[in-house]
Amino acid sequence: MADSIDESENVSLTDEELEADNKGQLIKKAGQLRDRRNELNQMASERASKRDELNAKTREKVDEAQEHREKRDELNEQVQEHKEKRNELNAKANELFDKVDQLKDDLELNEGKSVDKLKEEIEDLEFKQQTEVLSTEDERELIEEIEEKREKLAERKEKLDQSGELEELKAKAQEVRAEASEHHQEVTELADKAQEHHNQMIEAYREADEIRDEADEWHEKFVEAQEAADRHHEDFVRVQKRLRELDKQEEEERKDERAEEREAAKEEAEEIYQKFKEGETLDTEDLMKLQKTGLL
Repeated sequence: MADSIDESENVSLTDEELEADNKGQLIKKAGQLRDRRNELNQMASERASKRDELNAKTREKVDEAQEHREKRDELNEQVQEHKEKRNELNAKANELFDKVDQLKDDLELNEGKSVDKLKEEIEDLEFKQQTEVLSTEDERELIEEIEEKREKLAERKEKLDQSGELEELKAKAQEVRAEASEHHQEVTELADKAQEHHNQMIEAYREADEIRDEADEWHEKFVEAQEAADRHHEDFVRVQKRLRELDKQEEEERKDERAEEREAAKEEAEEIYQKFKEGETLDTEDLMKLQKTGLL
Protein backbone atom coordinates (compact mmCIF):
# COMPACT_ATOMS: atom_id res chain seq x y z
CA MET A 1 0.00 0.00 0.00
CA ALA A 2 1.27 3.48 -0.86
CA ASP A 3 2.54 5.71 1.94
CA SER A 4 0.58 8.74 2.99
CA ILE A 5 1.66 12.15 1.77
CA ASP A 6 4.55 13.67 3.71
CA GLU A 7 2.84 16.74 5.09
CA SER A 8 6.19 18.28 5.99
CA GLU A 9 6.91 18.75 2.27
CA ASN A 10 3.70 20.69 1.65
CA VAL A 11 3.89 24.46 1.21
CA SER A 12 1.62 26.62 3.36
CA LEU A 13 0.31 30.10 2.64
CA THR A 14 -1.47 32.25 5.23
CA ASP A 15 -3.59 35.28 4.47
CA GLU A 16 -1.12 37.37 6.51
CA GLU A 17 1.80 36.21 4.33
CA LEU A 18 -0.18 36.92 1.18
CA GLU A 19 -0.83 40.50 2.26
CA ALA A 20 2.42 41.30 4.07
CA ASP A 21 5.15 39.59 2.04
CA ASN A 22 6.98 41.64 -0.54
CA LYS A 23 7.09 40.86 -4.23
CA GLY A 24 10.32 38.89 -4.05
CA GLN A 25 9.03 36.73 -1.20
CA LEU A 26 5.80 36.08 -3.06
CA ILE A 27 7.63 35.12 -6.27
CA LYS A 28 9.65 32.60 -4.28
CA LYS A 29 6.48 31.29 -2.60
CA ALA A 30 4.77 30.93 -5.99
CA GLY A 31 7.69 28.82 -7.25
CA GLN A 32 7.50 26.57 -4.19
CA LEU A 33 3.74 26.16 -4.55
CA ARG A 34 4.05 25.41 -8.28
CA ASP A 35 6.78 22.80 -7.75
CA ARG A 36 4.91 21.07 -4.91
CA ARG A 37 1.68 21.17 -6.92
CA ASN A 38 3.42 19.46 -9.85
CA GLU A 39 4.89 16.81 -7.53
CA LEU A 40 1.46 16.12 -6.04
CA ASN A 41 -0.18 16.01 -9.47
CA GLN A 42 2.42 13.45 -10.57
CA MET A 43 1.77 11.46 -7.40
CA ALA A 44 -1.98 11.61 -7.98
CA SER A 45 -1.50 10.45 -11.58
CA GLU A 46 0.60 7.46 -10.48
CA ARG A 47 -1.96 6.51 -7.85
CA ALA A 48 -4.80 6.84 -10.33
CA SER A 49 -2.91 4.55 -12.73
CA LYS A 50 -2.45 1.97 -9.98
CA ARG A 51 -6.13 2.25 -9.07
CA ASP A 52 -7.21 1.84 -12.70
CA GLU A 53 -4.90 -1.15 -13.11
CA LEU A 54 -6.45 -2.82 -10.06
CA ASN A 55 -9.98 -1.98 -11.20
CA ALA A 56 -9.19 -3.63 -14.53
CA LYS A 57 -7.99 -6.75 -12.69
CA THR A 58 -11.17 -6.66 -10.63
CA ARG A 59 -13.26 -6.63 -13.80
CA GLU A 60 -11.21 -9.54 -15.16
CA LYS A 61 -11.88 -11.56 -12.00
CA VAL A 62 -15.58 -10.70 -12.09
CA ASP A 63 -15.72 -11.79 -15.75
CA GLU A 64 -13.91 -15.00 -14.81
CA ALA A 65 -16.39 -15.62 -12.00
CA GLN A 66 -19.28 -14.98 -14.37
CA GLU A 67 -17.88 -17.51 -16.84
CA HIS A 68 -17.72 -20.12 -14.07
CA ARG A 69 -21.27 -19.20 -13.02
CA GLU A 70 -22.57 -19.69 -16.56
CA LYS A 71 -20.72 -23.01 -16.90
CA ARG A 72 -22.02 -24.16 -13.52
CA ASP A 73 -25.59 -23.24 -14.45
CA GLU A 74 -25.23 -24.99 -17.80
CA LEU A 75 -23.97 -28.15 -16.07
CA ASN A 76 -26.73 -27.98 -13.46
CA GLU A 77 -29.27 -27.85 -16.27
CA GLN A 78 -27.71 -31.00 -17.71
CA VAL A 79 -27.78 -32.59 -14.24
CA GLN A 80 -31.47 -31.84 -13.99
CA GLU A 81 -32.12 -33.30 -17.45
CA HIS A 82 -30.28 -36.52 -16.57
CA LYS A 83 -32.05 -36.70 -13.21
CA GLU A 84 -35.42 -36.46 -14.89
CA LYS A 85 -34.42 -39.11 -17.44
CA ARG A 86 -33.01 -41.36 -14.70
CA ASN A 87 -36.15 -41.06 -12.60
CA GLU A 88 -38.31 -41.70 -15.64
CA LEU A 89 -36.32 -44.85 -16.52
CA ASN A 90 -36.27 -46.09 -12.92
CA ALA A 91 -40.04 -45.72 -12.77
CA LYS A 92 -40.34 -47.64 -16.04
CA ALA A 93 -37.94 -50.37 -14.76
CA ASN A 94 -39.93 -50.68 -11.52
CA GLU A 95 -43.07 -51.07 -13.55
CA LEU A 96 -41.46 -53.82 -15.68
CA PHE A 97 -40.13 -55.67 -12.63
CA ASP A 98 -43.59 -55.52 -11.09
CA LYS A 99 -44.89 -57.16 -14.26
CA VAL A 100 -42.16 -59.81 -13.98
CA ASP A 101 -43.23 -60.63 -10.43
CA GLN A 102 -46.88 -60.73 -11.47
CA LEU A 103 -46.10 -63.09 -14.35
CA LYS A 104 -44.08 -65.30 -12.01
CA ASP A 105 -47.06 -65.47 -9.71
CA ASP A 106 -49.34 -66.28 -12.64
CA LEU A 107 -47.00 -69.12 -13.68
CA GLU A 108 -46.48 -70.12 -10.04
CA LEU A 109 -42.73 -70.00 -10.64
CA ASN A 110 -42.20 -68.50 -7.24
CA GLU A 111 -43.67 -71.59 -5.62
CA GLY A 112 -42.08 -75.04 -5.27
CA LYS A 113 -38.57 -76.19 -6.01
CA SER A 114 -36.42 -75.26 -8.97
CA VAL A 115 -35.69 -77.58 -11.90
CA ASP A 116 -32.11 -78.10 -10.73
CA LYS A 117 -33.24 -78.93 -7.22
CA LEU A 118 -35.81 -81.43 -8.46
CA LYS A 119 -33.24 -83.08 -10.75
CA GLU A 120 -30.82 -83.36 -7.84
CA GLU A 121 -33.43 -84.98 -5.61
CA ILE A 122 -34.47 -87.46 -8.33
CA GLU A 123 -30.83 -88.45 -8.88
CA ASP A 124 -30.37 -88.99 -5.15
CA LEU A 125 -33.46 -91.20 -4.97
CA GLU A 126 -32.44 -93.20 -8.04
CA PHE A 127 -28.97 -93.72 -6.58
CA LYS A 128 -30.57 -94.94 -3.35
CA GLN A 129 -32.76 -97.34 -5.31
CA GLN A 130 -29.75 -98.74 -7.13
CA THR A 131 -27.37 -99.06 -4.19
CA GLU A 132 -29.46 -99.94 -1.21
CA VAL A 133 -31.24 -103.17 -0.33
CA LEU A 134 -34.86 -102.23 0.31
CA SER A 135 -37.91 -104.10 1.31
CA THR A 136 -40.65 -104.46 -1.25
CA GLU A 137 -42.73 -101.84 0.56
CA ASP A 138 -39.87 -99.36 0.88
CA GLU A 139 -38.90 -99.81 -2.78
CA ARG A 140 -42.48 -99.23 -3.87
CA GLU A 141 -42.69 -96.04 -1.83
CA LEU A 142 -39.34 -94.92 -3.25
CA ILE A 143 -40.50 -95.55 -6.83
CA GLU A 144 -43.71 -93.57 -6.16
CA GLU A 145 -41.67 -90.67 -4.74
CA ILE A 146 -39.40 -90.71 -7.79
CA GLU A 147 -42.39 -90.66 -10.13
CA GLU A 148 -44.00 -87.83 -8.16
CA LYS A 149 -40.86 -85.73 -8.43
CA ARG A 150 -40.56 -86.52 -12.15
CA GLU A 151 -44.12 -85.28 -12.63
CA LYS A 152 -43.27 -82.07 -10.73
CA LEU A 153 -40.12 -81.69 -12.83
CA ALA A 154 -42.08 -82.11 -16.05
CA GLU A 155 -44.67 -79.62 -14.82
CA ARG A 156 -41.97 -77.12 -13.85
CA LYS A 157 -40.25 -77.51 -17.26
CA GLU A 158 -43.55 -76.97 -19.00
CA LYS A 159 -44.11 -73.76 -17.09
CA LEU A 160 -40.61 -72.61 -17.86
CA ASP A 161 -41.18 -73.34 -21.52
CA GLN A 162 -44.14 -71.02 -21.26
CA SER A 163 -42.02 -68.32 -19.55
CA GLY A 164 -40.27 -66.96 -22.65
CA GLU A 165 -42.29 -63.77 -22.25
CA LEU A 166 -41.10 -63.61 -18.65
CA GLU A 167 -37.42 -63.76 -19.63
CA GLU A 168 -37.94 -61.18 -22.34
CA LEU A 169 -39.73 -58.94 -19.86
CA LYS A 170 -37.00 -59.41 -17.26
CA ALA A 171 -34.30 -58.62 -19.83
CA LYS A 172 -36.14 -55.46 -20.86
CA ALA A 173 -36.48 -54.39 -17.21
CA GLN A 174 -32.77 -54.97 -16.63
CA GLU A 175 -31.91 -53.04 -19.79
CA VAL A 176 -34.01 -50.06 -18.68
CA ARG A 177 -32.45 -50.20 -15.20
CA ALA A 178 -28.97 -50.22 -16.75
CA GLU A 179 -29.84 -47.18 -18.86
CA ALA A 180 -31.12 -45.42 -15.72
CA SER A 181 -27.78 -46.22 -14.03
CA GLU A 182 -25.93 -44.60 -16.93
CA HIS A 183 -27.95 -41.42 -16.44
CA HIS A 184 -27.26 -41.61 -12.69
CA GLN A 185 -23.53 -41.80 -13.45
CA GLU A 186 -23.89 -38.73 -15.68
CA VAL A 187 -25.69 -36.95 -12.82
CA THR A 188 -22.82 -37.71 -10.46
CA GLU A 189 -20.04 -36.66 -12.88
CA LEU A 190 -21.82 -33.51 -14.06
CA ALA A 191 -22.72 -32.50 -10.49
CA ASP A 192 -19.04 -32.84 -9.50
CA LYS A 193 -18.00 -30.63 -12.43
CA ALA A 194 -20.72 -28.10 -11.57
CA GLN A 195 -19.43 -28.00 -7.99
CA GLU A 196 -15.89 -27.39 -9.26
CA HIS A 197 -17.07 -24.41 -11.31
CA HIS A 198 -19.09 -23.18 -8.33
CA ASN A 199 -16.00 -23.32 -6.11
CA GLN A 200 -13.94 -21.53 -8.77
CA MET A 201 -16.66 -18.89 -9.10
CA ILE A 202 -16.61 -18.28 -5.33
CA GLU A 203 -12.81 -18.03 -5.36
CA ALA A 204 -12.83 -15.59 -8.29
CA TYR A 205 -15.40 -13.39 -6.55
CA ARG A 206 -13.32 -13.51 -3.35
CA GLU A 207 -10.20 -12.45 -5.25
CA ALA A 208 -12.20 -9.71 -7.02
CA ASP A 209 -13.33 -8.36 -3.64
CA GLU A 210 -9.75 -8.32 -2.34
CA ILE A 211 -8.46 -6.52 -5.43
CA ARG A 212 -11.40 -4.09 -5.33
CA ASP A 213 -10.62 -3.26 -1.69
CA GLU A 214 -7.02 -2.52 -2.65
CA ALA A 215 -8.21 -0.40 -5.59
CA ASP A 216 -10.46 1.55 -3.22
CA GLU A 217 -7.47 2.23 -0.96
CA TRP A 218 -5.48 3.51 -3.94
CA HIS A 219 -8.44 5.69 -4.91
CA GLU A 220 -8.44 7.22 -1.43
CA LYS A 221 -4.70 7.89 -1.81
CA PHE A 222 -5.33 9.41 -5.24
CA VAL A 223 -7.99 11.71 -3.79
CA GLU A 224 -5.63 12.67 -0.96
CA ALA A 225 -2.86 13.61 -3.42
CA GLN A 226 -5.23 15.35 -5.85
CA GLU A 227 -6.85 17.43 -3.12
CA ALA A 228 -3.42 18.44 -1.81
CA ALA A 229 -2.37 19.34 -5.37
CA ASP A 230 -5.55 21.37 -5.82
CA ARG A 231 -4.91 23.25 -2.57
CA HIS A 232 -1.39 24.12 -3.72
CA HIS A 233 -2.73 25.19 -7.11
CA GLU A 234 -5.34 27.42 -5.47
CA ASP A 235 -2.67 29.04 -3.29
CA PHE A 236 -0.42 29.40 -6.35
CA VAL A 237 -3.24 31.20 -8.16
CA ARG A 238 -3.80 33.42 -5.11
CA VAL A 239 -0.13 34.40 -5.11
CA GLN A 240 -0.19 35.07 -8.85
CA LYS A 241 -3.25 37.24 -8.37
CA ARG A 242 -1.52 39.10 -5.54
CA LEU A 243 1.57 39.63 -7.69
CA ARG A 244 -0.61 41.08 -10.46
CA GLU A 245 -2.18 43.39 -7.89
CA LEU A 246 1.27 44.51 -6.74
CA ASP A 247 2.35 45.03 -10.35
CA LYS A 248 -0.75 47.14 -10.90
CA GLN A 249 -0.07 49.13 -7.75
CA GLU A 250 3.52 49.76 -8.83
CA GLU A 251 2.32 50.84 -12.27
CA GLU A 252 -0.20 53.23 -10.70
CA GLU A 253 2.51 54.62 -8.45
CA ARG A 254 4.81 55.10 -11.44
CA LYS A 255 2.01 56.84 -13.31
CA ASP A 256 1.42 59.13 -10.35
CA GLU A 257 5.13 59.87 -10.12
CA ARG A 258 5.31 60.67 -13.83
CA ALA A 259 2.25 62.91 -13.55
CA GLU A 260 3.80 64.73 -10.61
CA GLU A 261 7.03 65.09 -12.54
CA ARG A 262 5.20 66.49 -15.57
CA GLU A 263 3.28 68.91 -13.37
CA ALA A 264 6.47 70.08 -11.66
CA ALA A 265 8.21 70.46 -15.05
CA LYS A 266 5.28 72.46 -16.36
CA GLU A 267 5.33 74.80 -13.39
CA GLU A 268 9.08 75.26 -13.74
CA ALA A 269 8.73 75.88 -17.48
CA GLU A 270 6.04 78.48 -16.90
CA GLU A 271 8.34 80.29 -14.46
CA ILE A 272 11.14 80.20 -17.04
CA TYR A 273 8.77 81.41 -19.75
CA GLN A 274 7.67 84.29 -17.52
CA LYS A 275 11.32 85.24 -17.07
CA PHE A 276 11.79 85.06 -20.86
CA LYS A 277 8.87 87.40 -21.39
CA GLU A 278 10.37 89.80 -18.87
CA GLY A 279 13.49 89.93 -20.99
CA GLU A 280 15.82 87.70 -19.04
CA THR A 281 18.41 85.74 -20.98
CA LEU A 282 17.82 81.95 -20.98
CA ASP A 283 20.52 79.31 -21.06
CA THR A 284 20.39 76.13 -23.16
CA GLU A 285 18.91 74.00 -20.34
CA ASP A 286 16.08 76.50 -19.84
CA LEU A 287 15.35 76.51 -23.54
CA MET A 288 15.16 72.70 -23.58
CA LYS A 289 12.71 72.75 -20.67
CA LEU A 290 10.51 75.20 -22.57
CA GLN A 291 10.61 72.97 -25.65
CA LYS A 292 9.62 69.87 -23.63
CA THR A 293 6.52 71.57 -22.28
CA GLY A 294 5.62 73.11 -25.66
CA LEU A 295 5.99 76.66 -24.49
CA LEU A 296 8.62 77.42 -27.09
